Amino acid sequence: MAETTHENPMAAAVLERCEIQPSPDTVAELTLPLLHFDITWLYFHPVQRLLFFEFPCSKPHFLETIVPNLKQSLLRTLNHFLPLAGNIVHPLDSGRPFSRFVIGDSVSLTIAECNKDFKHLTGNHPRVADEFYACVPRLPPAKHTPNAVEFPVLALQVTLFPDHGVCLGYTNHHAIGDASSIVRFIKAWASVTRFNSDEKLIDDKSLPFYDRTAVEDPDGLDSIYWDQLKRSRPVESPPIKFPLNRVRATFVITKDDVEKLKTFVVTRRPEMPSTAFTIICALVWVCLVKAETDPTVADDEPEFFGFAADCRGRLNPPLPVTYFGNCLAFVKAESTHGLLTGNEGFLNAVESVRKAIHKTVYNEKGILDGAEHWPVEFGKLIGKRLFGVAGSPRFDLYDADYGWGRPKKFESASIDGDTSMSLCKSRDFEGGLEIGLSRPKKNLDAFAAVFTEALRKL
Repeated sequence: MAETTHENPMAAAVLERCEIQPSPDTVAELTLPLLHFDITWLYFHPVQRLLFFEFPCSKPHFLETIVPNLKQSLLRTLNHFLPLAGNIVHPLDSGRPFSRFVIGDSVSLTIAECNKDFKHLTGNHPRVADEFYACVPRLPPAKHTPNAVEFPVLALQVTLFPDHGVCLGYTNHHAIGDASSIVRFIKAWASVTRFNSDEKLIDDKSLPFYDRTAVEDPDGLDSIYWDQLKRSRPVESPPIKFPLNRVRATFVITKDDVEKLKTFVVTRRPEMPSTAFTIICALVWVCLVKAETDPTVADDEPEFFGFAADCRGRLNPPLPVTYFGNCLAFVKAESTHGLLTGNEGFLNAVESVRKAIHKTVYNEKGILDGAEHWPVEFGKLIGKRLFGVAGSPRFDLYDADYGWGRPKKFESASIDGDTSMSLCKSRDFEGGLEIGLSRPKKNLDAFAAVFTEALRKL
């Protein structure tokens, strides 16, 4: 999968590019089939995360101490996360894709230096989206052989902002693992770096679980999904073209805001007690619809809100939380333009999100009931009025401490490429949440006005 092009005018100065190989005394080969959970994401755009750390550091100290330590800890971490050093192999015949690591495989690591304003980039205010790509690593190009196409699955970048901070950038192929898996790797690398040891990973029983036979598939979803996808030739994601013509901003919701919103809902609709996740998704959805309204959109035009739910604990039998790979159910809320833009738009949005969660996550027949139709259902949403969520507040990256303290700011660069919002725990407000949005400036300004007014009315 190709990544950002060299056309980015905001690029950082590359100090070094290297390949980090797991120790040669690990297993000679680790091959994992891609299950239906993984196949879903085979042609999805790369996932890009950025962690900024406020850590005043000189360039000599960075190059002589920080970088060597990160390289060594990365090697030790990859020894436990071998698939991330390998490739997704897409056979050119009808064979099903799989993940494979063999000794000699590696992860691309870029060391860079950036002179941009660290404080500006780590703020919540609107910032030009292009600026962040100084810190976003590119996945190496796919390798073509006579029988298959091999896609690297992880690229990393460490960017120094001299005397201000460091940014760790992660780009991964979604088919190798979902947020649960990748965030576990990020935190594992942080732990090994901070403690100069992998003993804590072992003691905490947080090492990845790879047994694909533990994932039961009584309905034959693996075959169903692959039959639907195998007509497609393996493709690389198109390179990102600059300028993106987007700005990104972070909107913070405090625990007090969440409680007020919950009270507002239950006062008017006593039958609809709702979680913080449901409340926030509904609020952002309705504010986006109102902000980006188009006079040509009819009241009966469908509006969709999609997100993924972790299945690990809801399968039969359940999987360990450390299961490595993708294990997500698709959840789709649906309403109409008129219902969301009306006086009770927020309440209608809450009702739609609650129904969608109840229908899928709490389905009496199991969370995978109807899963054979998910690829087709979501394929039909392409080109429709669809918003969604990237990430989950369940996975807190603000406690990924590499020995430099907690991150100053998390940014999901991936949302520049779609209509999703990022959602994570707040760094500064216990029980609060951070919403990340990337939109054309006019749209983002309109959202900010609607969103601020909605909270003010509480």
